[in-house]
Amino acid sequence: MESLEKQLEIIKRGATEIIQETELVKKIERSIKTKKPLRIKAGFDPTVGDIHLGHTVLLRKLKHFQDLGHEVIFLIGDATALVGDPSGQSKTRKTLTWDEVEKNAKTYVKQVNKILETKNDKVFKLERNSKWFSKPHFAFDEFVELAKRYTVARLLERDDFQKRLKENKPISFLELFYPLMQGFDSVVLKSDVELGGTDQKFNMLVGRNLQTAYGQEPQVVMTMPLLEGTDGVDKMSKSLGNYIGIDEKPKEIFGKIMSISDELMIKYYELLTNEPMNKLKSGLADGRLHPKEAKKTLAKIIITEYYNEKAAKAEEADFEKAFKEKLFPDNVGLKKIKAEKLDIASALSSATGQSKSEIRRKLAEGAIEISGKKEKDPNKTLSKSAEYKIRIGKRFFRILFE
Repeated sequence: MESLEKQLEIIKRGATEIIQETELVKKIERSIKTKKPLRIKAGFDPTVGDIHLGHTVLLRKLKHFQDLGHEVIFLIGDATALVGDPSGQSKTRKTLTWDEVEKNAKTYVKQVNKILETKNDKVFKLERNSKWFSKPHFAFDEFVELAKRYTVARLLERDDFQKRLKENKPISFLELFYPLMQGFDSVVLKSDVELGGTDQKFNMLVGRNLQTAYGQEPQVVMTMPLLEGTDGVDKMSKSLGNYIGIDEKPKEIFGKIMSISDELMIKYYELLTNEPMNKLKSGLADGRLHPKEAKKTLAKIIITEYYNEKAAKAEEADFEKAFKEKLFPDNVGLKKIKAEKLDIASALSSATGQSKSEIRRKLAEGAIEISGKKEKDPNKTLSKSAEYKIRIGKRFFRILFE
């Protein structure tokens, strides 16, 4: 096992907050002394299908702990997904069906082994919280026992609920119960550390309190930044169309990464790679490293991790050819899109997954070419059964509208 100092250096990379770091130090010291690994938990509610780079921020941090010899618990929140996490929500989430949750969960199980070592049960555990939130495990008396250990007043302290109360917006009982469910996961799993995004801080602190109430040593809470999507504004989200999926084709990944801002690129390096940050920042600052070259390297690192080095080099070569010779790449696959509205903003939104407002912004900037010509009119109508070669920034599409 690595020394305390080395472990802390690796663990703290990119972290926003550790509550409490002194407790983490004691846990690691005890782990080294007893040679007993810590139990590190991170929960993922399968509310959408497929894992994107935003999810991998936590998965990579789990991998850091795993590489240090600790046991990581990949918790699929299939029961909590049915309830809906109120974190960051201005209204009650739409309730999912069990079939929807299960379909999404299967994609998570399939993809997580691209990041974590999943074959060694000494360092990896896959859990589902439906295991303890279903009959006969979670009977009414268990519900009563959990509910009496936390007050409504404390639950209502969270900012999301306070804002809704002031705006006279409804809060369902299920939403109040969600933090208790997430906290109870920590009780069942006896976690030493829980990882989550900054929006999960309240829920994870409830876990600390519940562990104490159940007579356990409280977990350390470690928050990681929320990763902005390709628009550089909102949290990466499939519903917003600003995501980069780890199962997307290498060409899509390369193009999307090349489209992000220089500022966001630095954050991606810190949270999505193990590259030395001092070298990157100093190279950009003194001009030795051009942002475009840094982005290409970032794209290659990520494609290599989720595919292979050959695919990464092929996409770099294709990208260079397209931009140096101003040619449309030969190997862009044809997408057939069923679009009800064929004005450019609506049609390209359907085809690319980007929001209409994002498409309009790029049109205004002159960043969209259709069949070799720059287009700025969002209301211009495209035709069905005609193939279009579309370039949006540094991404290319061949699209046929049906």
